Amino acid sequence: MSLFSGETTGAATGTDHQPSIFPQGFVRQSADYILARQRADGCIPWFDGHYADPWDHVEAAMGLSIAGEYTAAEKAYAWLASLQLDDGSWWAAYKDGQVDNRERRESNFVAYIATGIWHHYLITRDQSFLRRYWPMVEKALTFVLALQSEHGEIQWAVDGQGEPLMDALITGCSSIYKSLECGINIAVVLEQDRPDWRIARQRLGDALRHKPQRFDRTWESKARFSMDWFYPVLTGAIEGAGAKARLQAKWEEFVVAGLGCRCVNDEPWVTVAESCELTMALLAAGEVAKAHTLYRGLHRWQDNDGGYWTGYVYRDSAVWPEEKTTWTVGAMLLAADALAGLTPASTLFTRVELLDTPQNTQRLDHLHPLELTGSQR
Repeated sequence: MSLFSGETTGAATGTDHQPSIFPQGFVRQSADYILARQRADGCIPWFDGHYADPWDHVEAAMGLSIAGEYTAAEKAYAWLASLQLDDGSWWAAYKDGQVDNRERRESNFVAYIATGIWHHYLITRDQSFLRRYWPMVEKALTFVLALQSEHGEIQWAVDGQGEPLMDALITGCSSIYKSLECGINIAVVLEQDRPDWRIARQRLGDALRHKPQRFDRTWESKARFSMDWFYPVLTGAIEGAGAKARLQAKWEEFVVAGLGCRCVNDEPWVTVAESCELTMALLAAGEVAKAHTLYRGLHRWQDNDGGYWTGYVYRDSAVWPEEKTTWTVGAMLLAADALAGLTPASTLFTRVELLDTPQNTQRLDHLHPLELTGSQR
């Protein structure tokens, strides 16, 4: 099934952006690129012959949902369900139906399933899908929250023997913060509200906003990575004026005019996925013009097969690495949706929409996504 045989920018919102946010056929070509790499068992590897990891697999699956490829997306989620360990986690990587990395299980990788499941529900409104995967989401978030410290941050992983690796990442914890929002919303829709998840989310948000000393305690600071800069905005941990100020503070450090967002501040390398995520963070902060400008320039990195190159080293005028990852294409689709309102999930990464009661769920089901404004806390 496909919703898009060809696209016109602004079709879902009644607006017309000039020049176009994305080229004609972009959604269809992007979905076809992911579909061509999805394995028969539902797994979506980075690219042909490579491994899959739980987080990037979900990112690609969300791209399929945006394109209306619901059967393929649901097959991707069924694949994860089939591999979930008894404690609710997944290993770091899988390849050809086998575990490819048994060194660790990462908390943000595990939590991200809640974001993917909620995203698919926002588009399809299929409650049977939510019910089917509620046990997977509940087990995953239970595993993740067992790694939360008394200070609010969540340890980044457990090792091969299941022992916590005692440090935390701003980017990873920010991703978990959004996943907890999504998990809480799933619970409310299914009348399985989890007040412990709400408390954990509040504590995690407090750590991200006010306890920088709880992150990067045992290794070199990750502040050189652009994701540490914009992920708290992308995932709703920092909102409003604070979000805008945070993005402005390091704009010159990470953004190369006309090219995109650098992965790290000390290398001449812009990456497409980070640029897409920054696009959505800009929208969340109200920086709409910057978001449009940044995103429009990314289509130069599309190859003839519909895939997008991971990054570009501008010092050498060279694509690097020579990879076109499925999760990069997924990020392109997510940013396109955020900009053009293609689906009812278009505001997932640009607004905090935390349901409080089952009554909120009824409101959600009756409103167009563009009518859902402001944070519901």
